[in-house]
Order: sequence, then C-alpha cells, then structure tokens
Amino acid sequence: MKNTVIFDLDGTLLNTLSDLTDSMNFALAAHGLPAISEQSAKMMLGNGIEYFARKAVGDKQDETAAVLDTFKARYKAHSADRTAPYDGVLPLLRTLKERGIKTAIVSNKIHFAVEDLNATMFEGLVGVAMGEREGIRRKPAPDMVYLALDLLGAKKDETLYVGDSDTDLLTAANAGLEAVAVTWGFRSREFLIGCGASKLIDKPEELLKCLET
Repeated sequence: MKNTVIFDLDGTLLNTLSDLTDSMNFALAAHGLPAISEQSAKMMLGNGIEYFARKAVGDKQDETAAVLDTFKARYKAHSADRTAPYDGVLPLLRTLKERGIKTAIVSNKIHFAVEDLNATMFEGLVGVAMGEREGIRRKPAPDMVYLALDLLGAKKDETLYVGDSDTDLLTAANAGLEAVAVTWGFRSREFLIGCGASKLIDKPEELLKCLET
C-alpha cells in the first residue's frame, strides 16, 4: 500500500498547453520570430523553460536568452488565463487528502509558476510544490524528488511518481520510485509505452487502484 504520491504538473495535473504556447508565441513575435503550434509545443515541454525556448527559436539560437526573458515576464502575468485541472484531478486530490495520502508536485516548470498555480488551482490540497530553480538539479535528476520526500517524511517504497512524459519516467527510475504514466497529457500512450512505461492510467481516478498494489 502506497501512502505518498509525487505528481508532475504540466500535462499531468494541469492542462497548461495553451497558456505556455501563447506566452511563447508572444515572446517569439516580440523578437521577430515565427510562431509555433500547440502540437509542436507539446513535444518541446517537460525539460524546463530554457529547453522550451531553445526549441521554439529553432535555428535562431542567438535569440534564446532574449526570448526566454520575454516569455518569463509574459507567463508570470498570464499563466492561468486558460489553464485548468484535467477532468477528475480535483476529485482525485480531494480523495487522496481524505485518505491521508501525502502529495507533492515536482515540476521542471519555473518555480514561481508552480507555486502560483498550486495556490490558485488546487484548493490547498497539495502540501509541497516545487519547480525549477537555482541550486537544485531539474528532472530527470532525482534531487527535487528526494527533497519532496524529505519534506513529506515519506519513504521511496511507499511512494508513486505520476507523470506524462519520458522525462517523468526517467525521473522515477533515477529516484528509485514506481512510475505511473498518464495518457491524457502531452505524450501519447504509444510514445509512453515506447519509453518503457509499464503502468498507465487513462483517468485520474484510476490512480487509486495503483496505490493498493
């Protein structure tokens, strides 16, 4: 029986795709660069905003730093314009809280946005939330996961790691945690299986059964 769940954020708990794409396209336009589609953005996300910016600028790599700065300023003010929890996420989090299951968010999203979205989207249901910041390696390094476990007072063998990407699967492996891959996020079921996912769920409530095995 598991008593702790560590969640990824983008593509796992929240559908952030439109706001991330909109802010990146605002930044690209500000620097005279072409827009990207949401479908393209999906495959650029999951490895931090610097990676996102590098991929979005394409062969104009000398523009990455400027685009990134513009993106961060824009996204700070517009991170919740169209972002919302996926269907079933809030009921799941409420059930986990009622059952005494400890929860955390560990994301490669910039830290201020993780804190802001956790405060506004999840009704105080998630006790620990952290994103990319200086001084701690981002996923797939296990450092943030270990910090979350320490803050929760949780043990590895009693914890599930839940995410939607290849980065999440690798993070779980590096941290020594059992992984659950969600199929409603930014990667397809076929892609996740190809990356080695062995436990997949199609709806948030299916996670409850995973806690029992």
